[in-house]
Amino acid sequence: MKKSTLLLVFLGCAAALPAQNIPSKDVQIATAVLAAPEGLREKAMVYGYSEKGEFTVLRKGENEMVCLADDPNQSGLNVSCYHKDLEPFMARGRELKKGGKSFQEIFDIREEEVKNKKLAMPSQPTTLFVFSAKEEGYNRTTGEVKDGNLRYVVYIPYATAESTGLPLKPEAPGMPWIMDPGTHRAHIMINPPPKN
Repeated sequence: MKKSTLLLVFLGCAAALPAQNIPSKDVQIATAVLAAPEGLREKAMVYGYSEKGEFTVLRKGENEMVCLADDPNQSGLNVSCYHKDLEPFMARGRELKKGGKSFQEIFDIREEEVKNKKLAMPSQPTTLFVFSAKEEGYNRTTGEVKDGNLRYVVYIPYATAESTGLPLKPEAPGMPWIMDPGTHRAHIMINPPPKN
């Protein structure tokens, strides 16, 4: 499964979770914002999970960043933050996923809705940051993370390899490339090599 597919599944997860797996609110917020640029962490909005396992707002934001806490039922740590202009796109994905739609169905529905102007995508390039760590590098009780890695996604709807000069796959470690070109979900992928 592609990383972007895994990310979509993560972003779409809004079902209730068993309470025993859910870290404290403070740990969820502290780890969620690790994906954001350092200067934007303190005032970022954070979504996460209540004690009952319901997907909810853990902290209201005061800047342009929206962060998603880790899904406690998945192995390791996978958190993300994105510019608030991506929220309609992300929220629609969560809604469709909760309704049982597959990755391809979500893609097709959002493509049609963007084309019909029912769903707004940012008119400017807009960034998503993803921070992840392996299970052995993440302490769910304390929120301590070791050997985490960041990757970057810059959404540029309907851009192509020709319009950007980017290849369709990375030709060297960490090289930017374009995924889903020519669609509402066109984006530049930047995957720095893991530290370990």
